[in-house]
Amino acid sequence: MLTNSEKNWATLTHLSALSQYCFPLGNFVLPIIIWSSKKDQSDFVDANGKQSLNFQLSVLLYSLILGAIIIPVFIITFLQQIPLHELTQHHHFSIEDFNFAENIGLITTGAIALFFLACLKIVEFFLIIQASVKTANGEPYSYPLTIKFMK
Repeated sequence: MLTNSEKNWATLTHLSALSQYCFPLGNFVLPIIIWSSKKDQSDFVDANGKQSLNFQLSVLLYSLILGAIIIPVFIITFLQQIPLHELTQHHHFSIEDFNFAENIGLITTGAIALFFLACLKIVEFFLIIQASVKTANGEPYSYPLTIKFMK
């Protein structure tokens, strides 16, 4: 039988990942602190701490992969549009002179990756809430599409 304290700490482990919206790396720092301080006291907290951290690491990996697509695509597309003589002679450069038709496939790829990144962050938010609710009720929760970095 799970105690209220175990349920609360496990729930807090999941909810603490939302601290990423308040300070950088909060989605890793706070869950690690809570999990490492309570993992020896409860198997339920230990399992949920691992779930939370595995999910956050998976989201980070997926975000890095999408970022590795998005950033170069938009940098390459932008740099191809800037004439070299504009850079060397310090003339005014206007974005209205851009011709994106030549790179529409590349831009589409970047836009799709950006869309997936936005969807990933929205889904992450709601999955954290769902995990917190399930955990608060004492039910085990396993995030979907999570790579098991810690077993």
